[in-house]
Amino acid sequence: MSTEQQNIFIYGASGHAKVVMDIAERQESLHVAAVIDDNATLHGRIFFGYVINGGRETLLELHQQNRIDAGIVAIGDNGVRARLAAWLAQNGIKRLALIHPGAQIGREAHIGAGSVVMAGVAINSSTLIGEDVIINTGATVDHDCVIGDTVHIAPGCHLCGDITVGSGSLIGAGSTVIPGIRIGANVLVGAGSTVLRDVPDGARVAGSPCRNITN
Repeated sequence: MSTEQQNIFIYGASGHAKVVMDIAERQESLHVAAVIDDNATLHGRIFFGYVINGGRETLLELHQQNRIDAGIVAIGDNGVRARLAAWLAQNGIKRLALIHPGAQIGREAHIGAGSVVMAGVAINSSTLIGEDVIINTGATVDHDCVIGDTVHIAPGCHLCGDITVGSGSLIGAGSTVIPGIRIGANVLVGAGSTVLRDVPDGARVAGSPCRNITN
């Protein structure tokens, strides 16, 4: 291992975490030094070639011993990811952004700490991606978009230019959002939807064109 590599942790042991680990392994500057999960029944088990070291107390010990430099929360649930990111920040543990080498990032685009950009993604110029965001496989985010913290843009989504997505929202797989739309915080857009109008905070919408839905 190169002495110039950062020792990082992956927080989570799920299918999503596998994808995040794969991206981390493709970065020559990074070394996955710890896998953390709060499920005690998993501690000591092998997950995707790594030992699950323990839960948050283990991570605190590693941080205090300077054995990790930074890491990422690899959990798909927006609410859980937000809470863990806040806990990490409170304890002075740094989060890093991970970008797959097969992603295309435009000029003056910004990716916030804790965010992950998957394979086949295109993020175009002057777009702002917040912290702890997932831009999933094959999604496109066009120019001048603003994506809030802990958003999940699911696989195959297409966001046209000048779109705003509020924090905590989920844009379901294969959805399309036309230019200039404002999507509020904590919104759920169902898979395969076409969003033609602004969506208020907390709404659940689906369909093509999308409409309000109930549980």
